[in-house]
Amino acid sequence: MNPPSEAPPVLAAGDLEQITATTLQHYAASAEAFREGTRDHDVSQNIAALLRHIEAPPPFAILDFGCGPGRDLKTLRALGHQPVGLDGCPRFVEMARADSGCEVWQQDFLQLELPAERFDGIFANASLFHVPAQELPKVLGKLYAALRPGGVLFSSNPRGHNQEGWNGNRYGSYHDLDAWRRHLSAAGFVELEHYYRPAGLPRDQQPWLASVWRKPKA
Repeated sequence: MNPPSEAPPVLAAGDLEQITATTLQHYAASAEAFREGTRDHDVSQNIAALLRHIEAPPPFAILDFGCGPGRDLKTLRALGHQPVGLDGCPRFVEMARADSGCEVWQQDFLQLELPAERFDGIFANASLFHVPAQELPKVLGKLYAALRPGGVLFSSNPRGHNQEGWNGNRYGSYHDLDAWRRHLSAAGFVELEHYYRPAGLPRDQQPWLASVWRKPKA
């Protein structure tokens, strides 16, 4: 990963295309290993954080943003909800459809086409950190528009000191809480809660920042 800098890089259209292509190629090349390596990850704390804040009557319409091979789609469906997956990696989309039986959309995070006010909740677990900081307002705006009034966005990202760059063949942006709050608040969201993961460890051993946000009803 590139060292921290005072200002994020300014990325041209060609840079963004390279970031998307290279990151997705990395996931495609390691899709089976990624599925096996993450199959048993316990994200029940994160799923519960999303679900407990949704105020609509169940079953909930939920977008699993960056669903990967479909682990969390299966869980959400087993809980009785109506999840839809989205991922940019074609192999992950195939896996998620086959393993979960859910509808799964193949979309580039930077070229989203989402239906307006379709979802009660959006579950963005370890996905939004792949969005370059300069593109985050646009992406968050599309997620905001896809939520019904009162809908809830959950996000969990590896935290950092507001640096971004390449980590091997994956591009990432690593925000601290203050910066993440600024991005989400600017997009119109209201914070409901945040916490660090894994639970029960000293802060310097909690690399994940999880947060829950609501789209106001009016």
